[in-house]
Amino acid sequence: MTQRLVECVPNFSEGRDSSVIDSIVQPIMDNHDVSLLDIDMGADFNRTVVTMVGEPEAVLQTVIECTRVALDMIDMSQHSGEHARMGAVDVVPFIPISGVTMDECVELSRRFAKAVSREHSLPVYLYANSATTEQRVRLPDIRKGEYEGLSEKIVKDEWLPDYGPAEFKPSMGATATGARSLLIAYNVNLNTHDKSKANSIASKIRTSGSIIKDADGVTMRGEDGKPLRDPGIFKHLQAAGWMYDEDTAQVSMNLLDYSVTGLHDVTEAIRVEAEKIGLSIVASELVGLVPLNAMLDAGRHYNGNIVADDESLVRIAIDGLMLEVLSEFEPYNSIIEWAIQER
Repeated sequence: MTQRLVECVPNFSEGRDSSVIDSIVQPIMDNHDVSLLDIDMGADFNRTVVTMVGEPEAVLQTVIECTRVALDMIDMSQHSGEHARMGAVDVVPFIPISGVTMDECVELSRRFAKAVSREHSLPVYLYANSATTEQRVRLPDIRKGEYEGLSEKIVKDEWLPDYGPAEFKPSMGATATGARSLLIAYNVNLNTHDKSKANSIASKIRTSGSIIKDADGVTMRGEDGKPLRDPGIFKHLQAAGWMYDEDTAQVSMNLLDYSVTGLHDVTEAIRVEAEKIGLSIVASELVGLVPLNAMLDAGRHYNGNIVADDESLVRIAIDGLMLEVLSEFEPYNSIIEWAIQER
């Protein structure tokens, strides 16, 4: 019988104080039906991505407990960081892994939203497959304006929360939750301190592309009033330019369907675009865990589609993607299927 497994990847707006994160993840450590697969703290982003997996009901109750701790310990009015964010518990996605349907994950997200909004008076938005309107499917659309713009946005009719009060909560902000397919958070670093160059590359490769402007730099609009866009190279890809540190810009990405747009696809496209403006790729990193097949696909690409065993292909992918420049990449902790087996 297939084990029923759900992955949950909450993002918390704290990436500098490890004691806070230790407290937030303690409910995961205390629940034997849930496995903590990864903690990814980012000081510049001031954000931590936590990956847990387990039986659906256990995962739901655990992330509710984690949220309770985070809301008590994180004060958004004091928060600053590179990454887009709007809340102390910024986003809580539920992802079906095995024996669980997307509809079941949608229901988990709704139950999460209902529980935390009631207990904490927390404004919550539903996104992705849980979205109640087309306007709320994409997380960047919900986050637009970020925490600083939330006080004005949250009272507008089109942006009233799906759960919780339509009022600005200075210490908590707002949370997004939903059900989505497995995505890969992947960043590629460039040898420049100019974020605009990374963002320019991001606009060329991401699905949404770039806004078209006329010779005077004025945004061109269609008959519906919306900006006209040049579509990007890839489908199912979100991308933006960020700073990894003060000397290194990066193209930060979410691969929404790695079977269509893979790790090697975006890496090599960034390499080509970077070379056009005299830059080079210097490293890459995965935020959270990655599916085995995504690494195998990359391994086959860099191995010239020569047949090899899984471990060999993973090693080839690590080298080709430059995943060990910043730190050691541990496959049995970083690949979802292998990490679950290890635990």
